[in-house]
Amino acid sequence: MHRRTFAKTAGLGLLATQSLSTFATSSFFESNNSRIPLGVANHSLRGMRPSAQQVIEYAIKHKLDSVQFNTLKPFESLEESHLIKLKNLAKANDISIYVGVGSISEKSLRFSDSFGNAKELVQKGIYAAKILESPILGVRIGVLDDRYTEGGIKPKIDEVVKLMKSFRKPVLDAGIKFAFENHAGDMRSEELLELIDKTGPDICGTFFDPGNAIYGMEDPKVAMQLLGKHIVCCQARDVNIWSTEDGAMFQWTAVGKGIMDFKFFTEYLSENCPGVPMHLEIISNSPRAIPYLKPEYWNGFQDLKASGLMDFLKLVRQGKPMKLDKSPAGMNKKEFDIQHQKKELLASIKYLRENCNVGQK
Repeated sequence: MHRRTFAKTAGLGLLATQSLSTFATSSFFESNNSRIPLGVANHSLRGMRPSAQQVIEYAIKHKLDSVQFNTLKPFESLEESHLIKLKNLAKANDISIYVGVGSISEKSLRFSDSFGNAKELVQKGIYAAKILESPILGVRIGVLDDRYTEGGIKPKIDEVVKLMKSFRKPVLDAGIKFAFENHAGDMRSEELLELIDKTGPDICGTFFDPGNAIYGMEDPKVAMQLLGKHIVCCQARDVNIWSTEDGAMFQWTAVGKGIMDFKFFTEYLSENCPGVPMHLEIISNSPRAIPYLKPEYWNGFQDLKASGLMDFLKLVRQGKPMKLDKSPAGMNKKEFDIQHQKKELLASIKYLRENCNVGQK
């Protein structure tokens, strides 16, 4: 779709005149079903680079309740007819769609201009979310390295707050909320709370990822309770973390293979955020360092007090090193990664269904 054509067809008037979707109204977040919805994020299947339709078909095959797209890239087209086709496929199989656009900070190292500038990206995201009946529009700043760029993370927070506030009327008219993610160590929970307060909790909640809380040197359980009622979308994976000479190392893994208390997470969601699904975004075989014993590491966390680290340090002391899974002889890495991702995802689905009362099908 050409930008000029898009602007004409996706003008804000469209958002104002179309009726609110059933998924986007407040009743969506007040499910009477005690089992929280279980879904999949497209990034769990990243090795296959699936289209939006293929992700929905995966959810149908494995009897999941929802799908989550962290960016617009999986959509082969943003034409209305294509999006309606995807919506109808999902609705026919009782699957809800959650739409995200990724980074909306042009100051971020991870911002992509594939869909235009930040304002154009958000406009296209709202347009797609409205048609697909997504209750949220997932957004974020970027990655941990953004904390080490000029000015740190605060200028980027101010930037995205200003951008989201400029879309106040369109998101209210569309019946959706911005869902701001804690992504790859870019933001801690107290910073997310500040961002939500400045933007307005009526148009912005949080897209909480317990696994990413570790990256920000937080105990995921403490972070979840701090964010509480502001959680409007959730994704998850397990994690192992252990001490190293420079601080800590962690590795995400399949649910049930790490230190995460998923019974707590799922019970908390059910009791405090009814109707909010848990989307699996399984990432494994990718160990990452948190060198908090190196003085220069704190350049990105200059305002963080020691009291904010206590629970995290307890987790580090409890953990044990985790070995990488290696590809069998004769199998190329790409094929191994695809098979490994599928295996880890299915194991996670099975664990949550059998141990945590998750999934409505």
